[in-house]
Amino acid sequence: MDKNARIFVAGHRGMVGSALVRGLRAAGYRNLVTRDRSELDLTDQHAVAAFFQDEPIDVVLLAAARVGGILANASQPAAFLYENLAIESNVIHAAYRANVGRLVFFGSSCIYPKLCEQPIREEYLLSSPLEPTNDAYAIAKIAGLKLCEAYNRQYGTRYVSLMPTNLYGPNDNYDLNSSHVLPALLRKAHEAKLNGERAITVWGSGEPRREFLHVDDVAAATLFVLENDVSEGVFNVGVGDDLSIRELAECICEVVGFDGALEYDTTKPDGTPRKLLDVSRLTAMGWRARIGLAEGIASTYEDFLGRQAHRFARTPAWEAAVRG
Repeated sequence: MDKNARIFVAGHRGMVGSALVRGLRAAGYRNLVTRDRSELDLTDQHAVAAFFQDEPIDVVLLAAARVGGILANASQPAAFLYENLAIESNVIHAAYRANVGRLVFFGSSCIYPKLCEQPIREEYLLSSPLEPTNDAYAIAKIAGLKLCEAYNRQYGTRYVSLMPTNLYGPNDNYDLNSSHVLPALLRKAHEAKLNGERAITVWGSGEPRREFLHVDDVAAATLFVLENDVSEGVFNVGVGDDLSIRELAECICEVVGFDGALEYDTTKPDGTPRKLLDVSRLTAMGWRARIGLAEGIASTYEDFLGRQAHRFARTPAWEAAVRG
């Protein structure tokens, strides 16, 4: 791909978008186009159309989305469905109207059925019912990838969809009311360590199995797709291995240095029993994830400390946590 290509990273302040910006710049791409929500509201059809009329764009990376964990999805289904449908339909249609040659749409492994054969292959999409705790978000992401397929078929565009597994890494969301499981547990373990608590609470039974992918590996997969001229299709992006939520919590506690107990709140939902992606389609093309879980959690913890430092007093315990 031309290093001078004008690449619009939609959602550049989010976890995925900021990783894309880091990865692109590291690879020598400098002609990046970004807009804050205050500058461009992607749910506003007229504003998005005007942006693409005014800005010459060669590639769109559609990482903008409303995201959240089980609590946020379950309590705000209308917002998750509407906002994500609006963002993807506005951007994809405006990109087509502006003759943008290439687009990468980012979905999620939650698009697949709740009780899906494991590991999950791309062709299992829509084969049985979704997990109800996040079906609104999943339906929106399914619509986005289907929109890419439809534009490719009808208009000859070159729009690709990447479906990452559970993501974590720098610039994650640590709000306990809206975050995903890994950052939520990381914050709980850290605060319990600072406060001298004896236990932290884990939602659910701890038995569901999940796959976790560092967000910088998603950026690497995106570059791989672009630079190898992949022009269409849906591709799972993951590590090809999973672990239980109990094992994840134990790993996080070890990284953080919290040696207390884990207590499981079984009144909270477990969600899908298992979610492991089959990543053979990308693997056969030559791409693999590189960042191991313990290494990735350690870098994420460093990011958490840097972003949350203002929330804690500079006590000896705080200083010890920062030093690791």
